[in-house]
Amino acid sequence: MKKTLVISGATKGIGKEIAYRFAKEGINVAFTYNSNEEIAKKIATDLENKFGIKSRCYPLNILEPNEYKELFKKIDEDFESVDYFVSNAIISGRSVVGGFAPFMRLKPKGLNNIYTATVLAFVVGAQEAAKRMEKVGGGSIVSLSSTGNLVYTPNYSGHGNSKNAVETMVKYAAQELGEKGIRVNAVSGGPIDTDALKAFPNYEEVKNEVCKRSPLNRMGNANDLSGMVYFLTTPECGWLTGQTIVIDGGTSFK
Repeated sequence: MKKTLVISGATKGIGKEIAYRFAKEGINVAFTYNSNEEIAKKIATDLENKFGIKSRCYPLNILEPNEYKELFKKIDEDFESVDYFVSNAIISGRSVVGGFAPFMRLKPKGLNNIYTATVLAFVVGAQEAAKRMEKVGGGSIVSLSSTGNLVYTPNYSGHGNSKNAVETMVKYAAQELGEKGIRVNAVSGGPIDTDALKAFPNYEEVKNEVCKRSPLNRMGNANDLSGMVYFLTTPECGWLTGQTIVIDGGTSFK
């Protein structure tokens, strides 16, 4: 029986790379999308045709984390197990107004939205996944994070604060789920060159600064993270839990 990955937000960027990385290893992929059903269905079909696995896509609004409960019921109907869960989806645009700003312009609504999408969505998604993993003897959960909680990044305090919170939540989840054979870790990326980052108004400034700070003289790419996310779910990492793996091109040292 093939194992199954559930990942939030896999129609582009890091999430898409992760979905393809797992499918390449013969793992079924259940993934969520926010609004573009057409693109999501094309990706699911492409994953099936290229790798001979089963893939299904589901709509999810991560600003409503309890939607995960009904989502996992649908996944139960389509797949025999849930073995891996990756919390990846993020928000941008209007939903982060007041959250992506200098400190003196931060607003509760924007900050709450970022926290909901980053931390609360991870909690509910991981809870639902863990219930299924327990039935098959264990599994692996990974949350995406970022180095915005380690290195000052202009306008990023709302995101950085929430990433710090989700990394702490990962540690607590790891402690309490370990007895069920479930490992929980995080992968923290430095600024990764994705559409989400390009949507930031100071994208060029961030890119130039990252290339200057990194000994490798380049921005990170989505596939710089996808391999580590997959590695964390393998038996080679069987004694690794409650950790945050930083992949930042050496930028957080300077």
